[in-house]
Amino acid sequence: MKKLNLYITKTTLLVMGVVATLTVSCSFDDQVDPNRPSLSGILTNASENQLNNLVVGIEASMRNALAIQTTGSGTMARELYLFDADPRNTGDLLGKNGSGLDNNSFYTTAPWDGRYTCYKNANILLEALENTESVTEAQKAGYRGFAKTVQAYELIQILKSYGRARVDVSDPDNLGPILDFGPAMDQIRALLDEAQGDLNSAGAEFNFPLAGFDGFNTPATFAEFNRAVAALAAVYDDDDSAALTALSNSYLDLNGDLNVGPKHVFSLASGDATNGLFKIQDNNGDQIIVHPSWIADAEPGDTRVDEKTSLRANPTTQDGLGGDYQTALYESNTSPIDIIRNEELILLYAEASIGAGNLGDAETALNIIRASAGLGVYAGPLTADGLTAEMLQQRRYSLWAENHRMFDLRRYNLSNTLPVDRTGDLVFNVFPIPLSENE
Repeated sequence: MKKLNLYITKTTLLVMGVVATLTVSCSFDDQVDPNRPSLSGILTNASENQLNNLVVGIEASMRNALAIQTTGSGTMARELYLFDADPRNTGDLLGKNGSGLDNNSFYTTAPWDGRYTCYKNANILLEALENTESVTEAQKAGYRGFAKTVQAYELIQILKSYGRARVDVSDPDNLGPILDFGPAMDQIRALLDEAQGDLNSAGAEFNFPLAGFDGFNTPATFAEFNRAVAALAAVYDDDDSAALTALSNSYLDLNGDLNVGPKHVFSLASGDATNGLFKIQDNNGDQIIVHPSWIADAEPGDTRVDEKTSLRANPTTQDGLGGDYQTALYESNTSPIDIIRNEELILLYAEASIGAGNLGDAETALNIIRASAGLGVYAGPLTADGLTAEMLQQRRYSLWAENHRMFDLRRYNLSNTLPVDRTGDLVFNVFPIPLSENE
């Protein structure tokens, strides 16, 4: 996927270059770069090719700062340590010596900027559709359904890390307020429903390519992804009935391949990006180390331990921290990263079933996950509390190092159960809003 860096949120710094003007007797005509069309040109009767380039840019920008957000939240949730040259990864994020999180550091600003760059790119596509006749109304509906679904997904990722989100960024000079979780989620869910309506009006085919969405690249199949995101939002919003309804219209398959679902894709092509969560085995200078508690707390025989991690040839230490295991989650720097796969949907189904009082359905779903990990059937109490604890345990191991654990602990008020690795360390479960937002 060719990565296109498009436009602009309040916190996205665009370095334009400064032209020094000398007093000389010559003048220059304005020049237009045919390879970099202007924003105004895109927003005025955009061609189908320009619209499709926007789609590519939106998809590419979904990956922005994904590795930073994942390792940052994973460190705070005591899933992992990132051992590299930056001391903030083992200092700030773990509250070393009682220090707080920095609202102007890379781990705070990069995920916010990355997600909102994608969100704004989608806004540009939506605005361009209002002012073009190059595609049919049905085709416009397809673009809109895609853009709004991606926007909703990006906002959910913001809420998971920051607890709040700015939904209205249409006017860079007059941004809407940063909303608390509930009001933001209300707007996200409404946006997903709008997108579903657009997709239902989009005909049989998209007229744009979707990298990483094999099997979800028509309006009807992309609508299943839309409903998967809607189920995610409903679970996070404690609306279990709506979550179950959305899941029934998604690609949830209790008897299916756990790995089915759209993916972020990477390549070594010029201008593209590689998987920033891939690490060379037994590397000493840049490594994701498994938090020792994740190994110690695993149920005996859980195959996910060997599938996702590997024992290092030599244990490693840094900044008073250490571990024997390293990530083996991705085979190479071009391995895809799941957006939402069937395994996560089954876990969402279990969670929503518990909330709805369908404890037998939850047990069935959790036993599917257990069986896939080489474990026997659930033997705990068939109660909401017992099944919730089991569900969170299975999420912990199925979704390790995928930017879920910190938010799971926060929404279940369990962050205080995390281990403190060094005397004086603190536990954080939410990132501060970046300083540049000037609240």
